[in-house]
Amino acid sequence: MTQTTSPPDRESVADRLLNGSVKRSYAPVVDIDWDAPLEDGKYFLPPHVLSLYGTPLWDSMSEAQRIELSRQESANILSVGIWFENILNQALLRHLLHNDPGSLHTRYTLTEMGDECRHMAMFGRTIERMGAKPYRLRWYQAAAVNLLPKTFRGTMLWVAALIGEEIFDATQRRVVDDPQLQPLIARLMRIHVTEEARHIQFARAGVRRRIAGTHRIDRVWVGTAQGLGGLLLARLFTNPAMYKRAGLDPREARRQALANPHFRANQRRGFADLAAFLEETGLMRRPSRAMWRRAGFL
Repeated sequence: MTQTTSPPDRESVADRLLNGSVKRSYAPVVDIDWDAPLEDGKYFLPPHVLSLYGTPLWDSMSEAQRIELSRQESANILSVGIWFENILNQALLRHLLHNDPGSLHTRYTLTEMGDECRHMAMFGRTIERMGAKPYRLRWYQAAAVNLLPKTFRGTMLWVAALIGEEIFDATQRRVVDDPQLQPLIARLMRIHVTEEARHIQFARAGVRRRIAGTHRIDRVWVGTAQGLGGLLLARLFTNPAMYKRAGLDPREARRQALANPHFRANQRRGFADLAAFLEETGLMRRPSRAMWRRAGFL
């Protein structure tokens, strides 16, 4: 169903989000107790959202192995977050070249970029603090990542932002209060959820505004290409390197993860709100729907 209501005025949206940023923003360097010890027996992601939860491999693991898997999956997701927010900031900088530097829209865009810079620092410091190592891009992945910001323009910029933000955000909201979670990770998630809520509102308003005045060809292109995000995320969420670091056979672990109904259900829950938004705005096309389904998000 295509969105028919009038799109929000971007200056009024930016004004509201700027006021929200003044009232509730964080500086992780002081808002997280980096000296607090990790708690023995706590997970770095709750067991029920881990990719291998409920599989034969999971049943064969000791509690210590399961906690180590949670450390590696958390470090992997935080590394992906750093990559994405780096890409988004580059794309937003290009976007600002074509906007009034004195507008409220520009001011909020710069505010969001500041948030994302603090998030990248927070993610990197958390990986170090929890005793893990970041996951690095291979040379061909780095080459692709350096090209992506140049392709995120117009409607695609805001849809890409939502793909990178909403799925992570939905999962964080479900698990942030889990008693099995390390306090360090719970605090990181609470900060991220609060600030990402504004970023998601900004991107959704951008999508609505763009599709109200864009050509049908652009809607078809964006509505088709955005499905690639599902295939990419499915690969990133089952990174063989994290299984290897956790002491598992990476091929067998990834095979079981991709076939795991618990993991698929978590993917679908994380994507549900964004899928509904893409359907509502007419940006879920048959090819993209097939790609999200193949990746396990539908």
